Amino acid sequence: MKVRQTEEIVAALEPIARELGVELYEVVFKQGKHPSLTIFLDTEKEGGIDLNTCEAFHNAADPVLDELDPTYGQPYTLNVSSPGLDRPFKKESDYRRNIGKKVEIKLYAPYKGEKFFDAVLLEYNPVAGNVTIDKGGEVFKLNLTQIVKMSQYIDFE
Repeated sequence: MKVRQTEEIVAALEPIARELGVELYEVVFKQGKHPSLTIFLDTEKEGGIDLNTCEAFHNAADPVLDELDPTYGQPYTLNVSSPGLDRPFKKESDYRRNIGKKVEIKLYAPYKGEKFFDAVLLEYNPVAGNVTIDKGGEVFKLNLTQIVKMSQYIDFE
């Protein structure tokens, strides 16, 4: 199935996101038997993205997408969602928002015998391509290329 470039879809939907005070976190199109366009929204507001915000964005985006016709007339399902608490950090804002907070880190290769651990994110340096973390009092740097996934630590207790 032929699909418009993600950049075109983002450009068409950015004004809606700004109007609702949210960020377009990611736009994902999945092809297959049941094609879908999923729009992930984010916000720095306390409480994050709620169902009402998703519904408002969906209702506002629907006519814009009908006019843009991202699939050139082929049917698809539109989904609007939050990226979730356990989402991997992808953007600079993800790292910056979590400085001073506990994060979960999964590495490609073990560091001192561990590939998965929790630590406090102390610094993010996009120019050097690394992060500084504190793991139980040990402060060290990791190159972003060493990290499979970094995400917000979720305490279930």
